[in-house]
Amino acid sequence: MVTFGEVYKDARKPIISFEVFPPKTDAAMQHLEQVLPEIIGLRPDFMTVTYGALGSTQERTLDIATNIQNRFKVPTACHLTCVGSSKADLENILKRINDAGIRNIVALRGDPPAGETKFVPPKDGLSHANELVAFIRASEQAGRIGHMGIAVAGYPEKHVEAPDLKTDLANLKRKVDAGADCVVTQLFYDNRHYFNFVKAARDLGITIPIVPGLLPILSAKQVMRITSICGSCLPEGLKRDLELAGDDPAKSEEIGVRQCIAQATELLEKGAPGIHFYVLNKSSHMLRIMDKISR
Repeated sequence: MVTFGEVYKDARKPIISFEVFPPKTDAAMQHLEQVLPEIIGLRPDFMTVTYGALGSTQERTLDIATNIQNRFKVPTACHLTCVGSSKADLENILKRINDAGIRNIVALRGDPPAGETKFVPPKDGLSHANELVAFIRASEQAGRIGHMGIAVAGYPEKHVEAPDLKTDLANLKRKVDAGADCVVTQLFYDNRHYFNFVKAARDLGITIPIVPGLLPILSAKQVMRITSICGSCLPEGLKRDLELAGDDPAKSEEIGVRQCIAQATELLEKGAPGIHFYVLNKSSHMLRIMDKISR
């Protein structure tokens, strides 16, 4: 299976990828299994599977990624975070990912556990994503795992913990210098943030692909909550439309689908290397969005 570096190298078309998350219940797991064929039918170039902190869904992350790759023959990436894992734990997880035939990792520091406001590294663990990237590369060099494609996160409106964008970009540069192959951004709804972010990153010497991550809006209440947590802003016109939609999920989804199509279209027309969609383990809205996006 190809790695991130190979996927984006000399790509002749935009690279479209999807992210799913490991369900916490058996019923939700059955739902994901039912919608996966529809999601795969949209022909993503690769897929990523998020990672449950402190063991909550870690087993399912690898199970789902392996299933997607083996059953549907789509290159897949496992998320991996520093949260709750010692270096020995991380080494074991990396070996299991490698042995399963997965060749891509999304390397993240991870969020503090629920109820905590500050990230505290585990005993004999890692504190930052750049350390995790370096750890993965060191494991490769030692022959413990094969070569991995590594994606890292970028924050067009800066990470909520960063004092300013300049500091956050310096953190990104450290991740890239440690051996990342591409950057996938946090969700955003104003493309100006992405284009400004890319320019600032290029000015800093970051040359790897910077892929916009888009979260289609399915619920006004949901997107208000998510943006308040991650520090992303909603353009006033979009915010007003969602407020008018109120608690009507059909209206919110209609607004979200329309907005996502327009946002993705502009990004691709202006040179983004692709789009990474956070699909929320659902397919109906993605069928509509992908129908309108030129590849």
